[in-house]
Parts: sequence; structure tokens; C-alpha cells
Amino acid sequence: MPDQLLFAMEVTLNGLMAGVLYALVALGFVLIFKASGIFNYAQGVMALFAAATLVGIMEGQVPFSHLINAIFGGEVTHFGWHVPALAAIVLTVLVMVLLAWLVQKLVMQHLVNQEPIILFMATIGLAYFLEGVSDLMWGSEIKTLNVGLPQGLNETIDQITYDAFGYGFFIDNLDIVATVIAGLLVVALMLFSQYTKQGRALRAVADDHQAALSVGISLNFIWVLVWSLAGFVALVAGIMWGAKSGVQFSLSLIALKALPVLMLGGFTSIPGAIVGGLIIGVGEKLFEFLLGPALGGATENWFAYVLALLFLVFRPQGLFGEKIIERV
Repeated sequence: MPDQLLFAMEVTLNGLMAGVLYALVALGFVLIFKASGIFNYAQGVMALFAAATLVGIMEGQVPFSHLINAIFGGEVTHFGWHVPALAAIVLTVLVMVLLAWLVQKLVMQHLVNQEPIILFMATIGLAYFLEGVSDLMWGSEIKTLNVGLPQGLNETIDQITYDAFGYGFFIDNLDIVATVIAGLLVVALMLFSQYTKQGRALRAVADDHQAALSVGISLNFIWVLVWSLAGFVALVAGIMWGAKSGVQFSLSLIALKALPVLMLGGFTSIPGAIVGGLIIGVGEKLFEFLLGPALGGATENWFAYVLALLFLVFRPQGLFGEKIIERV
């Protein structure tokens, strides 16, 4: 088998796994947009905040220690204990639920029936606010996130592919675990949406707010639930990306890569987020492999946005989005 074909197969596998992670980030956008019509610009910062909170809890760090020391002149930094990863994840989930309740109570509840652009601007403000709160609570330095996920070359795949093709594929164990977890979460969210009472209520609110209210569905409860789910998705995404590249400011920028995914799959479709993520993940890796050297490299930085632009021109609603027709 030609070497170039083997390299392309390896690149495709890595692209598929990256695409699942892109889809996971995009899911947070889809959940909130479906239920409330709000495009949550703060989703990426929520992933940063969740990951920083997880590291802080695991290391027993005192929240707002820098601020406390500046005001009272102390040198308090840590409580002196470490929290196991699983317990810290549970506590972080509770923090994200509390955050969801506060966002709904203090921000979104006061913006009901406002124009979409006002809601969008509110999420931009929320993004910068959360970023600042994250720095105040846990500090702005790069943090190492270790929850026990395996990392490094998967020797089994390397050996199998070497025996079959004479060339071992380099597949990172962390990418495999992240793909499995993200895939299970996607399936769980789809089952939740289809087969639970709360999931059906969420879909009813997405279809028609007034009709949902008329049958006794609480919009406040649904919106807190949706923001909580989006916070949980942000936590999972933050763990995966944080374990790969550290918990730092750039983690909040993963939301930007989710935008092309949403444009391809549609802003209201969970399957669309999955398919869009896979297309972007595989497309950018193969494009870099095949044409990157001829174009000067670094095509992964812009390929997804160019592809999204083409979709906006020829199919604005995306592959699975609903086509909106307004009579005038």
C-alpha cells in the first residue's frame, strides 16, 4: 500500500477524533439555542471556568486567594488538602449548576422577549465577566489538569497497524478516551432529549414558548436545566482540552472552532453538531496533509471558516438546520 495512502488514513483517524471533540463543544451552543434562541458566546469561557474550577478544587486552592491577600495582607493560597478527581468533578458539576441558576436569575430572566442581538450581547458580557471571575478565583497562570486519563502512544493500535500495513499509526490514548467519552455524552443527550419528561419539555419549549407555558411547563426551570447541561458539556470539554494542552486562556477560544461546526450542521440540530464536527475535524486534517505544504502550511487555522463561508452562501441553514421562510 502506498505510503501517502497510509499517512492519509492515519490523518483521517486523528481528524475523526478531533471532530468528536469539536462536536462536543458545539453541543453546548445547540442545547441553549434550541431551548431559548440564545447564541451563547460564553460557552468557550464556561469550559475555561469549569476546568479552572476543577483544578482549583483538586489542589485545595483557596478561591479568590489573590484578592483576599491583597485586601487583608495575608499569604493564604491553599487549604492544605487534595481532593480526589472524581469527587472534584462532582463538586465542579454542582458549581456549574449554581452558575446556571445565577445566569438565569440575574441575567436572562430580565431579558425575556428582548431582541436576539441584545441576548447575544448579554452572553458576550457574560463571557468576559466569567473570564475575569475565573482569574480572580483561581489565578491566570497555566494550570496542569490531571484526572487520571491515559496519554501517549496507543501501542496496541501501533502494533496492529504495523503488522497489517508495515506502518504503525500514531494515535494518542487521550484522543481515544476523549472520543469515547464525548460519543457517550452525545448519545446520552440524544436519549435524554427523546425519552425523558424533561427532554420532551425542553423540545416543547424550543418549538413554542407560549404553547409550552399553556400546558404548565416552567420556562425558568427549563432554562436553568439547559444552562446546567451546557455547563456540564463545557466541563467535559474543558477536561479533555485541558488535559491535552493545559488550562489556560486559549481554552476559551475552542468556542471559535465550534462556530463552523454549527454553520455546517445547523444551530438547532444535535445530529448536525456531530456530523459538522466530524466534517470539520477530518476536512482540516486532510486539507493540511494534502495541500498545506503547497499553501504555506497552517491551513487548519482557516480551513474550517472558509468551508463555513461556502455553506453560508449556498445553504445558510446548514445540513440539518430548519429552513426559515417568512411571509412579507
